Amino acid sequence: MTVKNARAMISRRTALKIGGAAAALPLIGSRAFAQQDTVKAAFVLIGTPDDNGWNYGHDQGRIDMLAALGEDRVETTVVTNVPEGPDSERVFRELAQQGNDIIFGTSFGYGDSMLKVAPMFPDTKFEWCTGYATAPNLSIYNARFHEGRAVLGTIAGMMSETGIGAYIGSFPIPEVFMGANAFHIAARKKNPDFVTKVVYVDSWFDPAKEADAARALIDQGVDVITQHTDGPAALQVAEERGIIGGFGQGADMSAFAPEAHLTSIIDKWGPYYIHAVESVLDGTWEESSSWEGLAAGEVVIGPYNPKIPEDVVAEAERVRLGIIDGSIHPFAGPIVDTNGNVWAEEGDIIDDGEFWADSAWYAEGMEA
Repeated sequence: MTVKNARAMISRRTALKIGGAAAALPLIGSRAFAQQDTVKAAFVLIGTPDDNGWNYGHDQGRIDMLAALGEDRVETTVVTNVPEGPDSERVFRELAQQGNDIIFGTSFGYGDSMLKVAPMFPDTKFEWCTGYATAPNLSIYNARFHEGRAVLGTIAGMMSETGIGAYIGSFPIPEVFMGANAFHIAARKKNPDFVTKVVYVDSWFDPAKEADAARALIDQGVDVITQHTDGPAALQVAEERGIIGGFGQGADMSAFAPEAHLTSIIDKWGPYYIHAVESVLDGTWEESSSWEGLAAGEVVIGPYNPKIPEDVVAEAERVRLGIIDGSIHPFAGPIVDTNGNVWAEEGDIIDDGEFWADSAWYAEGMEA
């Protein structure tokens, strides 16, 4: 693989994240914990479960965990609307002081606070979602969302009538770059002239901005929209304007746009939460790094809208199953960026970890 002129990226989720969740980090100084009869588990959310996206997915994972392990063995606390930054440090400290055995921080921006608080409470286990660094009592976990984007891009490339799609992103960070590129590269395999317009709304959840972005994009000829934000506003605009459709993020959003909603990437955090809390109960919890995707069922493609032609569904399924069995990779070459730089030759792939570590670029045909 030839890589040229890659530029460093610093954002709200800082360049320190880059490469961290892409591969398991060396685990040094892990400690043993005793078995427990019951566990107190806390979840810190940047929004509320009724966002029908990211926070909803994490809360559903908590509910699945309770159902699997039993409410007689696990007591949970959920703290919502915790902003990233200094105030989150107080929340994590208070949750540890209240005797929670394991605390899940579900947004990257909580990292500085978790890394500061964790050493103060060595008997408390901390879990940082999309994090980049571990500690003896702090693990990280993430999902390969970009694998699902490749399935969505396949559908978009085959169904778009204008050949112009859109990717509404939150912030220009690795996971968003990876998702946008995976979507576009897959779409171009079906329509070599496909164009993906990328816009950022500088928020994880801002329905007004997301709706305005969708309207502006549709006015520019976009007829298929995908998103890396948490709410259904863009889908609702797609429904109102009667375009081909769009894709939900984090959860099935079909109830908000039954005609426009083509399918969704659904985050399934339950298996990870079950594993993490169960390991606290049986005394096997240890510092670790997890990055799973379609194969592990952590990323799931939701039901397909009946209006999607059968051949499109068949091709989307071929891509999904190919990613699962390893015969298809979202970043298989040839891949060239918008400046003509070759990132992967024919027959080569960009490994997920490599992409995460150097992600601030767009494939040929993308407009940002």
